[in-house]
Amino acid sequence: MRSVRARAALGATVVVALALAAAGLAVLLVLRANLTDQAGLQAEVAAREVAGQLALGVPYDRLDMGDEEDHPVQVTDEDGRVVAVSKDLEAISGTGTDRVTPAPAPTPSASASASAEDDDGDDDDDHGTDSPDPARREVSTDDPDFANGTATVDGDPADYRFASVEATNAAGLTLTVHAGAPLAAEQRAVGSVRGAMLTGLPVVLLVVAGVTWLVTRRALRPVEGIRREMAAITASEDLSRRVPEPGSHDEIARLARTTNETLTALEASVERQRRFVADASHELRSPIASLRTQLEVGAAHPELLDVTGAVADTVRLQALAADLLLLARLDAGERPGTALLELGALVREEVSQRTGDRIPVTVSVPDEEEAAGGLEVTGSRTQLARVVGNLLDNAERHARHAVAVAVRAEGGGVAVEVTDDGDGVPEAERERIFERFVRLDDARTRDEGGAGLGLALARDVAVRHGGRLTVAGAGERGARFTLWLPGAR
Repeated sequence: MRSVRARAALGATVVVALALAAAGLAVLLVLRANLTDQAGLQAEVAAREVAGQLALGVPYDRLDMGDEEDHPVQVTDEDGRVVAVSKDLEAISGTGTDRVTPAPAPTPSASASASAEDDDGDDDDDHGTDSPDPARREVSTDDPDFANGTATVDGDPADYRFASVEATNAAGLTLTVHAGAPLAAEQRAVGSVRGAMLTGLPVVLLVVAGVTWLVTRRALRPVEGIRREMAAITASEDLSRRVPEPGSHDEIARLARTTNETLTALEASVERQRRFVADASHELRSPIASLRTQLEVGAAHPELLDVTGAVADTVRLQALAADLLLLARLDAGERPGTALLELGALVREEVSQRTGDRIPVTVSVPDEEEAAGGLEVTGSRTQLARVVGNLLDNAERHARHAVAVAVRAEGGGVAVEVTDDGDGVPEAERERIFERFVRLDDARTRDEGGAGLGLALARDVAVRHGGRLTVAGAGERGARFTLWLPGAR
């Protein structure tokens, strides 16, 4: 089942079906229990009426057993013998004995008379033969015993709820009265409710399934629109297109917005990559063409070969290729190293190797005792050396008379500050200069101005080391580049 709508409709239908089945079963059980309790109460009332008559000494054959068809009655003695039954009772079960024929036994009045004769002898005339002892007559006040059974009255079998009540007559004989109340009403009510549930359940489930299907289809309609648009974007490779955003504020609307944000970032990334490739091709073409021209001239006229220029073009080409390779590795997510570096020593080493600079570089680094390990960072020595070198190259290119480098501990990290006394960077251009292949002075020759990758590469390396690279003015004129890296952990 591949459709989300179908799975949602099926799941909702199953859950509702289980809930309705459980609720229906509970209703049937409660209804049956209540109706059975009512039948038991009716049976108890009938049994106590007959037990009261027995306690008053009414003979078995004169007992008033009420509506004998609705309340079949069976009376048993202490030995379980049947001493009385209601009229037309043909069969019974659930009362302890299934006999419906009374056994021969003396009547309660006769037993009382015989007992009186034995006790009083010649005083028979004074007390009479039918004078039960009131103190010995009682009906049990204990809760009766209940049981379900069947009875056949006048040829009609039926289910009954039987109540058993004990009574003691004047002769001291304990009798048990079993009276029943029909369960037909309970069975009809339960059957009617069960039938209604079985009839209505499929209808309810169909309604639930249909409503769930429609609601899910309506809810997922924007998703289908998003899918179609994404398929069209994939087929056309047009990243400027965007998926439709529904006006709701639910999860699907957030999905559409996130998808469009992803497409925007992807479009910018692809555009940046295309521009990078185009700019890299353009920058590479110039030194390669120059080198080829010099080599061709040298091959035809060896005496005209400009070896110095060829070497310079080769060095420039090599540096450009190295910068492009490093940028490619950074774009691919290369993680910086974890070597422990003393940034002050690194700066001193980089400055000491710059013997051909036109302007000497002034270095300000705390000595080891002052620094006390506060200038240590973790990262790639090669990449951080490249950053320092690029910042110095940029300062040398624009400085008039002075270039200075200062290293200090700052804000839980280490700051390297490179300043020059050149023309500075206009405030509006201070972020743009960190873009790739950007050179503010378009009139500069490529040989003097470089390819415009140094600062972009320096900021990328700083960011991937958890730091930052910013530019600001240096007093009245000049620029101050500040590299900040987190301290070694």
